[in-house]
Amino acid sequence: MKYFDFIYEGDYDETAIDKAVLTKLITKHKQYLRPELIKCQAYYNGDQEIVRRTKKDDSAPNNKVVCNHAQDISNTAVGYFLANAINYSTKEENDEALDKLTDAFDVAATDDVDHDNGLDLSIGGCAYEFVYAKEDEATPLSKNLSNISTFMVYDDTIEQNELFAVYYWEYKPANIEVMRYKAFVMTQHYIYELDLDHEYKEKTIVTEEPRPHNFGEVPVIFYKNNKYCLGDFELQISLIDAYNTLMSDRLNDKEQFLDSIMVLYGAIMGDDDEETSEAMKTLKEQRLLELPEGSKAEYITRTFDENGVEVLRKAIKHDIYTFSHVPDLSDENFAGNTSGVAMEYKLMGLEMITKTKSRYYQQGLKKRIRLYCNFLNLKNYALNPTAIIVTFKRSLPKNLLELSQIVANLDGRVSQKTLISQLPFVEDPDGEIEVLKEEKKENMERQQEMFGVTANNRTDEDEVDEESYEGAKILA
Repeated sequence: MKYFDFIYEGDYDETAIDKAVLTKLITKHKQYLRPELIKCQAYYNGDQEIVRRTKKDDSAPNNKVVCNHAQDISNTAVGYFLANAINYSTKEENDEALDKLTDAFDVAATDDVDHDNGLDLSIGGCAYEFVYAKEDEATPLSKNLSNISTFMVYDDTIEQNELFAVYYWEYKPANIEVMRYKAFVMTQHYIYELDLDHEYKEKTIVTEEPRPHNFGEVPVIFYKNNKYCLGDFELQISLIDAYNTLMSDRLNDKEQFLDSIMVLYGAIMGDDDEETSEAMKTLKEQRLLELPEGSKAEYITRTFDENGVEVLRKAIKHDIYTFSHVPDLSDENFAGNTSGVAMEYKLMGLEMITKTKSRYYQQGLKKRIRLYCNFLNLKNYALNPTAIIVTFKRSLPKNLLELSQIVANLDGRVSQKTLISQLPFVEDPDGEIEVLKEEKKENMERQQEMFGVTANNRTDEDEVDEESYEGAKILA
């Protein structure tokens, strides 16, 4: 099973956590989930099954070719999903509170954390983010935690409310032979740093002094890649192995073809083993073979269907990208000038899985916003987390001519903010609207000065040509 929920057994009190239950949960994660996550991470890093293949015999070649489709799939999916920074806006008219929140996000470098989270989602199907504040500092920060060593624990109700998160690793003390766990337990109000045995036979309540964190919720955010926490290439691992095997065997066949056996007809290389070895050495160095009249030499070579192998290679590669729904951007179908509609059609599969990613990732972002707002509200900032709107932007080549035509056609039917936000080179639509207003105002004043009149001193007695004044307004 790739993923399952960790449920706390027994009555829960964040000031009296049972170490026996905690150790049982850590052991469960280590035995069932950790191996799958480590395997996916290894495939992304190129440590794939083909590298452990052994020779059939000592003389046979044993190439181990790693064609890292796993890394290509994850990098493409993450780049399409999170290469552009996430935008935040607000439903409220006063956006001063939003500025405070986005400033806090900038200090915490959440854009980098988002990319790390997205990579963990693509590889292992889940990601964890720790929100914290450094000691003696009043600034919230975020950090991506390894999904190999982190999990969330829930209660046994139908809502499955979050109780606490665990971040752990194993270590062996210098004077003890038995491995132990070092664990950080983050509850709604406290953070515990615990040193645990592998087994507690009886109920053992924590006695360590916790540290309060003032975030109001469990300060760890759990993100899902999809409902079942599957990575983007996880179900294609068998196809990736088949592709690596095919390419490795292809090279092996080439080497065996070059190491063909020579057959002599009507002649021998030497009268004994020593002469034969010397003759073979001379042949290898000088590329010259002298044979008596009527004799001949030829090679015994293997024959293999290169065209058939190439067809099979293309078929496996096509299946890898087809079933992962992530396109092969090096494919010839993406070459040349392609319209926006045609490009979107080719990326339809990637868009579908990215929408699923966005939906689940947005749930985690809502918790991040709540955690930051809870902390900033302690500094008398009135932040309403429910008024924050999250917007994702796809990393896709844009046809600016098509976009400009769309904006022009919808002018007067859709708000300026909505239209300007469609332009990829505009990062701040509100700021762009203000700049545009200022430019229009300056143009109006300049045109009025050109015709010798201003809006403040124009009267009926002014001897100014009315048509010229109206023309100035139109130009402005």
